[in-house]
Amino acid sequence: MSSTPKPSRDAVDAIIDQWAVVRPDLDTAAMEVFGRVWRLARTVGDRMEKAYARFGISRGEFDVLATLRRSGAPYTLSPRRLSESLMLTTGGMTGRLDKLERAGLLRRSPDPHDRRALQVTLTNKGLAMIDDAVEAGLALQTEALSALDEEQAGQLADLLRQLLAGSVNPQP
Repeated sequence: MSSTPKPSRDAVDAIIDQWAVVRPDLDTAAMEVFGRVWRLARTVGDRMEKAYARFGISRGEFDVLATLRRSGAPYTLSPRRLSESLMLTTGGMTGRLDKLERAGLLRRSPDPHDRRALQVTLTNKGLAMIDDAVEAGLALQTEALSALDEEQAGQLADLLRQLLAGSVNPQP
């Protein structure tokens, strides 16, 4: 067990204190967790957005390119599979694909197995760029996580996995 000192009070503590004054009957334990999760996601998300901007892409565009990259060679998926993976409407996906195609980072072509369908493929330029962008994003995330030691980071990952599973599939 690590004996890392507890950090000083933060903005969430101030919010909890305010609720304790006006509504002492409330159990704010969940607010302490989710307030910090939300603030952490927002803070790191904003920093990630800036990191990706150096490559001329937004976080959403990064997600499209990263999904294609993770699919493995030949880095090709249908627009529908991309939409499902990213939980986007087809309209939202079309705008991202248009911008990324104009930038030469991906191409759309007819699906050789279904002439009514399209496939989306990373270009060599897109592949090189997403590899650089994912490294930049991971470096930023690793830096943010450096406030914890390796054991704490593992425990946090396990606890968040458990919390996420319970939130996605709540028990009756």
